[in-house]
Amino acid sequence: MSDIVVHKFGGSCLREGSDIDRIAEIIQKTPGKPLIVVSALWGMTDRLYRAAREPHYAGRLVQDVTAQHLLFAPGLDSGDFSQLFNQVISGISKELVKLSGGEPSLRSENLILAAGERLSALAVAHRLRSMGMNAHPVGAEDIGLKLKGTGRASQIDIEASSRSLKRGNLIGIPILTGWFGEGSDGDIAILSRGGSDHSAAAFANLMNAKKLILWKDIDGIKQLNPRWGIDTPAIPYLGYGQAAELSIHGTPVIHPATVAPLIEQGIPLEVRNINTPFVKAPTVIGPDINPSSTIAIGCHPGVAVITQKNSINSELLARLEQADVHPWLMNSTPEEMRMIIPTHEIKHISDLIDGSIEYKTAIISIIGSFDYASIDYEVVSTNEYGTRYIIETKDLHQALRNLYQSLFSLQDCK
Repeated sequence: MSDIVVHKFGGSCLREGSDIDRIAEIIQKTPGKPLIVVSALWGMTDRLYRAAREPHYAGRLVQDVTAQHLLFAPGLDSGDFSQLFNQVISGISKELVKLSGGEPSLRSENLILAAGERLSALAVAHRLRSMGMNAHPVGAEDIGLKLKGTGRASQIDIEASSRSLKRGNLIGIPILTGWFGEGSDGDIAILSRGGSDHSAAAFANLMNAKKLILWKDIDGIKQLNPRWGIDTPAIPYLGYGQAAELSIHGTPVIHPATVAPLIEQGIPLEVRNINTPFVKAPTVIGPDINPSSTIAIGCHPGVAVITQKNSINSELLARLEQADVHPWLMNSTPEEMRMIIPTHEIKHISDLIDGSIEYKTAIISIIGSFDYASIDYEVVSTNEYGTRYIIETKDLHQALRNLYQSLFSLQDCK
């Protein structure tokens, strides 16, 4: 294992120029050789998405994007990376012109979206250099990061990337772009939203890093998503499998694909708050252990239970894969197939459904050890990491509060 520590800074850590001062302090005071992965600046990806999908909205986009990055990193357009900065800005304009002609192009859309990460890497590197740090911006696909699939990919191809990665190009303090890489066709491909965490984990694997730190603006992963109005403590330790199970059940702190590249080498992942960077990590993710108590509750609201009259439909499965939809349950017999997916994903397969659809309030997963007899909901499935249930209720917030109080000590429910 090397002395490399991979730091991933998301958009919530890149809101304004003063955030770079905090990042610089973190890099200088954290032991180990830093390798930094960045997302686009706060709000940038949403703006680029809208411009790519609605070209008429793009009128002032290039000027606004330029201004935002120069406000974040003054002098970027005249410093060491000015040529690269101007190339990326010009590239956005070029692809927007193509899209405004009415020709839909996934490649043009991908190039526009990836520009957010490229500009962020340039801005962060420029600011760190102005502080005397030897920072170098690096495009992920430029050093051989390979993704599985074309256009939109579900994950990074670790095996192919290991063969192609130009490690010699990672000099000084590399500032790497997250979220995209080179697809199997040799062209640019991007991951699903939030995929920069997966990018960071892949780089940790490829560089045999000592650890990965995901910097957020929250205190770790909570026992229950704060969106449900219950103040719960952070989970001190999660196994890889437990974290993955939680991430697909409404816990947005990490991307579902994040932990997979870390497992083989046992690389620990720390979830830290950028506002309190030098306290003990609120949540650490590492090798799985057998829990003796309940660890967390994941909840994804709005699910559809689909019962097909026939067994597995290959076209339906292909549609789901293309849309990067992963069912929580898929059981098939010669007579029928039963599947559970998020309600909002029905649109991808509605014309192929030959059977019934039941809409349910939510699906939950209880992570850890608990008294199964105390849970009065329909069991969907169970594995070594969690047990999944379907909830049907008129008041999901109250149902979750009651469930939390029955599983955890009342003192944790404030």
